[in-house]
Amino acid sequence: MTQDLDSKFKELNKLYEGLAAGSDEIFTEEEQHIDPRTGKSLETIYGASQWKLIWRKFIRNKAALGGGIVILLFYFVAAFGGFFAPYTKDTRFTKFIYMPPTKVYILDQGKLVRPYFFGQTPKFDENLRRVYEIDFEKKIPVEFFTHGEPYKLLGLFDADLHLYGASEGVVAFLGTDRQGRDMVSRIIFGSQISLTIGLVGVILSLILGTILGIVSGFYSGWVDNLIQRLIELIRSFPSIPLWMALSAAIPLTWSINQTYFAISVILSLLGWTWLARQLRGQVLALRNQDFVLASKLAGASDRWIIVRHLIPATLGQIVVVSTLQMPAMILAETALSFLGLGLRPPVVSWGVLIQEAQNYQSLALYPWVFTPAIAVAICILAFSYLGDGLRDSVDPYTI
Repeated sequence: MTQDLDSKFKELNKLYEGLAAGSDEIFTEEEQHIDPRTGKSLETIYGASQWKLIWRKFIRNKAALGGGIVILLFYFVAAFGGFFAPYTKDTRFTKFIYMPPTKVYILDQGKLVRPYFFGQTPKFDENLRRVYEIDFEKKIPVEFFTHGEPYKLLGLFDADLHLYGASEGVVAFLGTDRQGRDMVSRIIFGSQISLTIGLVGVILSLILGTILGIVSGFYSGWVDNLIQRLIELIRSFPSIPLWMALSAAIPLTWSINQTYFAISVILSLLGWTWLARQLRGQVLALRNQDFVLASKLAGASDRWIIVRHLIPATLGQIVVVSTLQMPAMILAETALSFLGLGLRPPVVSWGVLIQEAQNYQSLALYPWVFTPAIAVAICILAFSYLGDGLRDSVDPYTI
């Protein structure tokens, strides 16, 4: 009996000595667990921040990721529009009015060659309709990174380098319009207006919606009632007629910059209400959370709590709503310009380009003049996919 107690006592002493000395014989390092999907340690997943989790969910959504890439390409091309467009937005080729899209060839007698196109000669058929006769004897090579008409790069620097062009003839991949202007160049320069006017409108509505929505939810009481009644009053008006009425009030004598800013303000007047409503509901739930109450007990001001806690806590929702508002802003500008109540020539926007194609005869005989509508559709779909993906990524209950 005594020997058993002595042996157990010695084992306990040995265990204690091993603990004190960090003996590797008794304590071994815990095996690291690896995520089979990513091949990374699970500790990095457990320690991921909220934005990291949102990003991981977002990149798994292929439609949203594709939409984001398309949007980035649109803005990149718009930013460097002078380089990507072969001509300026006002370059006219009076001999090539309503010229059909240029066909580019890369094969010559079965061999891969430098891209080229055939020259075209305008003429009138028996119905006095302008047609173009292809001259198969005249091969014109497509030149890349060629010097052409001067432009302002990013609106600041003088440049004349273009992605592609031709030393003779007209290379118009999407044809020309009724004044002989290249449709590709017009669409690219039009994107600079349509994409930025939507962005400016969203920024203005973002500022209004964030301030009024958070103030409404944080202070509640009569402030909340006043802001919510204002939102209900604004949303009671139909959007398009109200936009039309405000746009019709813009003087025709205003400059392009004044009209541009006025349209941006008009588009943002109704856009902020949706964001304000959503932020108000979110802040009503957050203002009674422990971290907000702790800040109040610590003596923090209301402004500090809003800037430090509430805005970061609602930032995901702000980004999602703003992204989903972009297509609505672009469509609104396009609709107003199409109806002649928004931007007007010589300004080039997608709405102005579509307005020039509203004639049925033009659509029937020259369908390529309606290609700006395809650019609008692609942009709207890309923004919609991106917004839906961001919404699902921010939602903590989605897998």
